[in-house]
Amino acid sequence: MIDGEEDQRRRPADAEMARVLKTKPLNLVSGSDPSSGGIAHWKHGALHDVVQPMADHVIMTYIDTMQPLARRTGRSIATGVARPGVVTIIPSGTSARWDIAGAVNVVQLYLPQETIERVSAEADNVSPAELMERTGHLDPITSRLLTTAAEALDGNTTLDTMFRQQLTDLLATRLLAAHAGIPVAPQLVTGGLPPRILRRALERLRSESDADVSLAALAADAGLSRFHFCRAFKESTGMPPHVWLRQYRLEQAKAMLRDPSMSVIAVAVALGYASQTAFAAAFKKLTGLSPREFRRQAS
Repeated sequence: MIDGEEDQRRRPADAEMARVLKTKPLNLVSGSDPSSGGIAHWKHGALHDVVQPMADHVIMTYIDTMQPLARRTGRSIATGVARPGVVTIIPSGTSARWDIAGAVNVVQLYLPQETIERVSAEADNVSPAELMERTGHLDPITSRLLTTAAEALDGNTTLDTMFRQQLTDLLATRLLAAHAGIPVAPQLVTGGLPPRILRRALERLRSESDADVSLAALAADAGLSRFHFCRAFKESTGMPPHVWLRQYRLEQAKAMLRDPSMSVIAVAVALGYASQTAFAAAFKKLTGLSPREFRRQAS
């Protein structure tokens, strides 16, 4: 572990990435829950700069990219290729010079050390090992999980937060097993959630009040870890919590759109989307129709 003074010298990962990449992310999702980190999707040009120590681990994969990578630390040089199916890991607190010759399309996860420790504890590992540095390392499983993040973000705070929390736990488990040398096999909850617990979770998810519907709150209410709650919820309902909630919100959206007195922007606001554009994009991704096209067909 690091002391508080050293920790304060480490920059937030998204800020350091913005400085180094000299651009803004296409999409950045983070929240008030520090244990869930953040997810960012970037498109940037050539890079020849030193990445300074960051507070969180940075795990990244690449979309539609084929660029050689070089990471220089002192006299040590690690090389790889930025391409689909590989991952690059920058452990927190490390610094290196990076050289990338051309354009890169990349998804990054900013993973707090406390999440690594929590997931490790759930697997009965008292002292989690440090994550290894990786430079264009072949790992289709981690790459696919990260790519899913770029595709699944909806612009809805509740849905995106829940998805980010679940993805973070899945990735932390995978990273401990594949990139820290620790065999992680949490004791899984079997048989799903007890009916009373499941009913309470669904009531919370359906609530139109200010009830906390984050994954952390749902798991705490059930008396389970986030990882175990997601497994049990999926066994009970056939889908992870964020997918269940997304489907429920979709049915709400359809019902509202059938009401001619509600404008599309009113539907977007009622369902918690950041904008009408974000709602329309999410709705079309799930149904193949824009909200207005659906309304015309439903009338």
